[in-house]
Amino acid sequence: MEARPGKVRERTCIGCRKRCSPADLLRMTVSGGLVLPDPAHRAPGRGAHLHPVAECLDLAVRRKAFPRAFRAQGPLDVTALRDYVAQRDRQVQEAVPMAANRPSAAV
Repeated sequence: MEARPGKVRERTCIGCRKRCSPADLLRMTVSGGLVLPDPAHRAPGRGAHLHPVAECLDLAVRRKAFPRAFRAQGPLDVTALRDYVAQRDRQVQEAVPMAANRPSAAV
């Protein structure tokens, strides 16, 4: 049962500022000054959302969006998040060439 029937859940990416479904965004939390990915959307604490692509991550870092989103003082370490996004990008790029090698149905 939904908490609010008829209301569509949306979150804003802190990088590109576009609104999307939470399923399309990666939730992040802060622990000890580290920004940690929370793909299961279960970690306690204040969360922020980001498209799991390098472009949005770079935009968020350049705009200094992480301290604002988490209401934290000072800079935050995004190394673990950057590693997660890079690994996810590699997985996506490995899956794409397989689909591209298939012959088209309209021959």
